[in-house]
Amino acid sequence: MARLTLVIGNKVFSSWSLRPWFAMTRVGLPFEEIVIPLDKPDTKRQIAEHSKSGRVPVLYHGKLKIWDSLAILEYLAESFPEKKLWPSGQTARAMARSVSNEMHSGFSALRNECAMNLRRSRVPTQLSDAAKADISRVETIWRDCRQKHGKSGKYLFGRFSIADAMFAPVVTRFDSYAIPVEKDTRNYMDAILTTEAFQSWKEAALKETWDLPETEVA
Repeated sequence: MARLTLVIGNKVFSSWSLRPWFAMTRVGLPFEEIVIPLDKPDTKRQIAEHSKSGRVPVLYHGKLKIWDSLAILEYLAESFPEKKLWPSGQTARAMARSVSNEMHSGFSALRNECAMNLRRSRVPTQLSDAAKADISRVETIWRDCRQKHGKSGKYLFGRFSIADAMFAPVVTRFDSYAIPVEKDTRNYMDAILTTEAFQSWKEAALKETWDLPETEVA
């Protein structure tokens, strides 16, 4: 089997990198990782060695290269169907893809005002109305997924899926910024935060010695 290698930003704050790393680790896909510290003088040069887009993550599968978090996850679902990274039912799968793409392309206010930072003290921050609307929409998405397709397990569609990987950085934002949420939202957050995969990511993140950037860059 061709080797999988994932190029990521450092784990304290690289939200886009967390998504495929979390999914691959959670479903037991072995891979090697290359970590590039972000927002450093040499960051652009290092990333350019792997990605013409100037962004991470990047996945190598043998000689094949895939970039963009969601594209990587779609590729993994296609290449390793036994891992069942999408829900099995067509209706659930359609919804999972819809909410994953909504996460991929939206929620700019929440991203800008609550950059992922796993070292941040859990204290509230002042949020704009746009960010509050994003938070409300995320809670609605999670609730709808759980009520319609997630009753058989603790994740959005029962068993773990790409949708959970796509929303994992949002879980960290809600937690790090002490955002008030409903009980069902908190239960879902705890399901993500207590996974062995996420705990492994966070443990490595807290050991990093690089300074943090002022804004999210990956």
